[in-house]
Amino acid sequence: MRSGGDWPTPPTGCPGERSDRGPDSDRADDLRHLSYSYQQLHLPLELVPEPRLEDYLPGPNAEAVGAVTAMAQGSGEPFLLLFGNPGTGKTHLLQAACLAATERGRQSRFVPLDAAELAPTLLDGLEQLDLVAVDAVEAIAGNGAWEHALFDLFNRVREQGHQLLAAATSPPDALPLQLADLRSRLQWGPRYRLLPLSDADCEELLAHAARRRGMQLGPNLARYIMNYHARDPASLLELIARIDALSLREQRQPTIPLIKRAMGGEGI
Repeated sequence: MRSGGDWPTPPTGCPGERSDRGPDSDRADDLRHLSYSYQQLHLPLELVPEPRLEDYLPGPNAEAVGAVTAMAQGSGEPFLLLFGNPGTGKTHLLQAACLAATERGRQSRFVPLDAAELAPTLLDGLEQLDLVAVDAVEAIAGNGAWEHALFDLFNRVREQGHQLLAAATSPPDALPLQLADLRSRLQWGPRYRLLPLSDADCEELLAHAARRRGMQLGPNLARYIMNYHARDPASLLELIARIDALSLREQRQPTIPLIKRAMGGEGI
């Protein structure tokens, strides 16, 4: 599930593929059959397809990405917190960590606390898993039942020797939490602020996302997008998804007129 406008990783491999789509776009076919262990909870949520760690452009966040990658591999810290504004990639990294852990034979869960109709009992028993990724901690701030449930989960995960990866929009001391002990738990391990990408990084992100979909997006097209569209990664990736849909529908590579139409909402 996408959270708060954080980096989406749009699905690839749509029907009616262009004849010139590259090999990277075939990767989606294998992932569609992947069964995540968290699905056994029968939750009203699912990971966005292909949330890959290698597809997250680190930019100024290389240290944070390295720490998340180590955790997904089973090494690294037992607890880690990411925080930053919407669009900086927190959700992508948590989902990608769960996928990477699953592919290594580890059990993991991604839990978006801002999802509707979830109850605190959702956290029961998660300490038995190798990695738990809890997104949008700010969504439960001020809710006593949820705060106590998350606090208890921290303690149980620690007792089991497993790992917990969390994300929020703000550092622990800035979250409006009622439970002081939960704030303390959120400060147990390393805390990384995810910073926005530079314009050059955003252009690289556009080119990379286009290549994954088998599209050719030259520097002139990337600059056009940067000049006339919102520059946060979430908005750019959503635009690439619309461009891809139009490009597939019309069986041609992107052009400025096609990009203009995508900016106007076509391809949704």
